Formats: sequence, C-alpha cells, structure tokens
Amino acid sequence: MSYEKVTKDQSRLIIGTKQTLKAMKNGVVSEVFLADDADKQLTEKIADLASELDIPCLRVDSMKKLGTACGIDVGASAVAIKKG
Repeated sequence: MSYEKVTKDQSRLIIGTKQTLKAMKNGVVSEVFLADDADKQLTEKIADLASELDIPCLRVDSMKKLGTACGIDVGASAVAIKKG
C-alpha cells in the first residue's frame, strides 16, 4: 500500500533524509515514509519532527523497495510527499 502511494505520487516526491527534514521545516510536506532498515539516528529525527508538526509518518520495511518505488536505483531511508 505505502509503496504504491509513493509510486503514484512521483511528481511530488522529496527523497532523502536531509531534503525531507528541510521540506518538513518549510511546511511543504503532507506525509512522510521511513524505511525500517535505515539508520535509526537519521529516521528518528524525522519521526520526531513529523510527530511535532503533526505530519503522518508511515513505516515501510525496506530502503531498497522504497528507492525502487521512487524510481531511483539506490535505497531511500526517507521520502516525503509535497502538499498538493
């Protein structure tokens, strides 16, 4: 389900932890996806900020699958979807 949503909204994706954090702080994110097999130090910062800003934060099991859903050849630990 989550991977399908990422694949469907490719034109509005923000890929990567730094870009996701920046976009969240700028108030342009509607929801966030975090890979469970990513570095916990990185993903926890995003999860905490998402909670603080009341942004839905969904977990997926694999960085590789998340990267593939984004249309990139490498894994992605965090992906955000811009507000429509």
